[in-house]
Amino acid sequence: MSDSQHPDSVAGEEATEAPGGGAAAPEAGAAPRDGQELHVNWLYGLLALVLLSLAFGAWGLWTVLGGGGGEDPASLRQQVEALEQQVTTLARSDQISREANRELQGALAEREEQVAALREEVAFYERFVGSTAQRQGLTVHELQMRPGEGGVWHFSATLTQNLERGQPSEGGLTLAIGGSRNGRYEELAWSDLRQREDAAPLDYSFKYFQQVQGDIMLPAGFTPVRVTVRAAPARGSAVEQSFPWADATGRSSPGA
Repeated sequence: MSDSQHPDSVAGEEATEAPGGGAAAPEAGAAPRDGQELHVNWLYGLLALVLLSLAFGAWGLWTVLGGGGGEDPASLRQQVEALEQQVTTLARSDQISREANRELQGALAEREEQVAALREEVAFYERFVGSTAQRQGLTVHELQMRPGEGGVWHFSATLTQNLERGQPSEGGLTLAIGGSRNGRYEELAWSDLRQREDAAPLDYSFKYFQQVQGDIMLPAGFTPVRVTVRAAPARGSAVEQSFPWADATGRSSPGA
């Protein structure tokens, strides 16, 4: 009576089984859960790839900055210091070479000036001593004047003669300087230049040539224009030779 009374109950239980005794059909929520797991796995893979790329980038940066290649920062610093030392040494060597070259150029220029002076002296000697030299009596060949201190000027007059070879020429030498002071022309005699009323001439005695040297004093406010050298021999007439101040000094005025 119980089976016939509940026919629907038996029919419902049989409906839950698959035909032929198979397994029950999957639930409706199973498919969405598998898709979520696949999506999560894909995200994990992408994150792993990013981390691996970052790791390779960090390793490359560390290698470039000195952490790899078998060289540590201390070794690289030593190499840099060695290169800097080489640069300093080369720079110092170049400076020394330049200084030595300048000194050499200066020495060569000085030697050239000495050679030129010697050639002038040789030509000078040949003019007055050589067999073909023109015979001349007492002559004031050259006058040079150099400034000193306090208005003092040092002069050097070159006297020559080859007319009487072997016979000395003797006498006295004086100077006279013409110029202007306070807008008026004035000539200073030997006594004015030596600042002594009884100033004696400078003695000379030579066979072919001699440089007679001495000092004179120019008064303040005096502008010299011309210098006259007078050589008075013991025998014969005096000889005078005038030189422009600019030629004797290379200056236009004593203070220039």
